[in-house]
Amino acid sequence: MKLISLVVPIYNEQQTVRGFVERIDEVWPDIAAAMEEGAELEILFVNDGSKDLSCEVIRNLKSRQGAIRLVSLSRNFGKEAALSAGMHHCKGDIVVPIDVDLQDPPEVIVEMVQRWKEGAKVVNGRRADRSDDGWFKRLSARAFYSLFERLADHPVHRDVGDFRLMDRDAVNVINQLSEQSRFNKGLFSWIGFKVDTVEYKRPERSAGETKWRLRKLWSLAVDGITSTTTLPLRVWTYLGATIALGAFLYAAFVIGYTLLQGRDVPGFASIMVAVLFLGGLQLLSLGLIGEYLGRVSVQVRGRPLFIVESVEEIDDGT
Repeated sequence: MKLISLVVPIYNEQQTVRGFVERIDEVWPDIAAAMEEGAELEILFVNDGSKDLSCEVIRNLKSRQGAIRLVSLSRNFGKEAALSAGMHHCKGDIVVPIDVDLQDPPEVIVEMVQRWKEGAKVVNGRRADRSDDGWFKRLSARAFYSLFERLADHPVHRDVGDFRLMDRDAVNVINQLSEQSRFNKGLFSWIGFKVDTVEYKRPERSAGETKWRLRKLWSLAVDGITSTTTLPLRVWTYLGATIALGAFLYAAFVIGYTLLQGRDVPGFASIMVAVLFLGGLQLLSLGLIGEYLGRVSVQVRGRPLFIVESVEEIDDGT
């Protein structure tokens, strides 16, 4: 008997958790049948500092098909940290991170299990149709993946979120990684193993509203780029060398011109353009260095990625 763990980060999701468990109960017989030799279910909710009644609703839940556990963090650490906490506390031979809002359809897990049985250690869920997402979400996602593919040392799969199936071997490797500025999609790509992909249509949220605001999306994008590649720093090295070479050549020209033609009165506009241009480049490069240095500072402090306040066995599935 294999144990399948569903890792479900939540933050103020009192409207969605009950419907999520009911949907899992409906789909589970198909998932268990796909395992052939049989399987057991664990639903692991990770409460990321919810301020509503999410925990109370979970404590009153009963599952017809599997056990329910609740890991509560001491405050809101963010979804990346909450997902990491779930990966550390889940017990499954197979682990599936999944959103509680049912935008990750549980029915897809059936095909993921089949691909896992064929030898894949990681089975990605790819959003083949995002027409139900808002236009801004689609546009920003397309821009991010395009930029990430050009910059990252190990590009993530386009339109693949956290929804995927992972073998215990892959989960154990992920749990060994100690990054503080966490970008799980990049880590999932970095570990390697045999990877397969299942496509699905991404539906609308079952209830509630998204917690991803523009500021959080921007922060996640910056963390994703700075935690997976040093190419932006290298670009500034090349750009600085090019500008320095141009400055030396221009200096040689000025010296030669002065020796041959005599002193020339410099133009105020050209001086200001040069000063502002070089000053702007310096500020941009310092800001970029600061982004990396800030993450080094966080990593050196060695603080835990998350703090678990409690672990509760809500329902043992019997």
